[in-house]
Amino acid sequence: MDLFLAAVAIIAGLAVLVYSADRFVLGASGTARCLGMSPFFIGMVIVGFGTSAPEMIVSAVSASQGNPGIAIGNAYGSNIANIALILGVTALIIPIKVKASVIFRELPLLIAVTLLSAVLLWDLEISRTDAWILLAVFAGIMFWSFKSSGKDEQQEEIPDSSSLSLGGSIAWLIAGLLLMMGSSRALVWGAVEIATMLEVPDVIIGLTVVAVGTSLPELASSIVAARKGQDDLAIGNIVGSNMFNTMMVVGIAGAIKTIDFDRIVLYRDFLLMLVLTVALVPMGYRYRKNVRYGTIGRICGAVLLSVYAAYTVFLILTALKIIPPLPV
Repeated sequence: MDLFLAAVAIIAGLAVLVYSADRFVLGASGTARCLGMSPFFIGMVIVGFGTSAPEMIVSAVSASQGNPGIAIGNAYGSNIANIALILGVTALIIPIKVKASVIFRELPLLIAVTLLSAVLLWDLEISRTDAWILLAVFAGIMFWSFKSSGKDEQQEEIPDSSSLSLGGSIAWLIAGLLLMMGSSRALVWGAVEIATMLEVPDVIIGLTVVAVGTSLPELASSIVAARKGQDDLAIGNIVGSNMFNTMMVVGIAGAIKTIDFDRIVLYRDFLLMLVLTVALVPMGYRYRKNVRYGTIGRICGAVLLSVYAAYTVFLILTALKIIPPLPV
């Protein structure tokens, strides 16, 4: 009976996830059109915030319960998954167009924020002062993004959303997000139940099923957005989610309680996150006169996905003590 319920949860969760992702992107596109904002801004702020909400909640609860270090792994692990897994799978399915403004403005800003975090992390501690610096910088970036949204780019026709009112768009946006969260949780529960019945070790379940499962909303929304031609929503989701994780998730946890962490986090997880973030610029950049777009194609998608697979395998092997951890 338990096996049957777990299988139903996986099948139903996957079906609802696909449907809700489609409705979510429809609502996000309609909201951008009705408010006269760029789809990238909507993707970065609304989609990025919505899909990062679970990480923020987990980090805040962990910090309040005396485990703030979980926020670091939660935030940086999610950022690695966002770029290597989500962007990798999405680009592998359908190449993603990246506007020149993203390459020369938003991505350098994300790199700068990541480097700022490196400076604050160097002493292996996120103090309350460090946390408030992250939160203040984040607030400034959001204000600047809002003020500049839609001013530098000509508004484009947004497909599949012209008949939606602002109220209808926001309703689908919220409903789609809630359904994505609920269906992904059901899917993860079913997968964990089956893995437990098969006596798979907890650490492997956590590093594989749970890690991938918590990224399903971002993955589903990015794939649907790219398939609908809403590349700005897809790439904005990645950039926005990583900014939220780097500054808000870590900042909120650090403001509640000082975060101490092992050096391995800096030299393994943070370094990989930084390398992946910087790599997005050459991946998306194409120098052609009067061309507004670059493309993150299938080859880049395969490379990113391979990096994520290697990283996950390495974590599993070190967790099981089959290979030694990195010397630091």
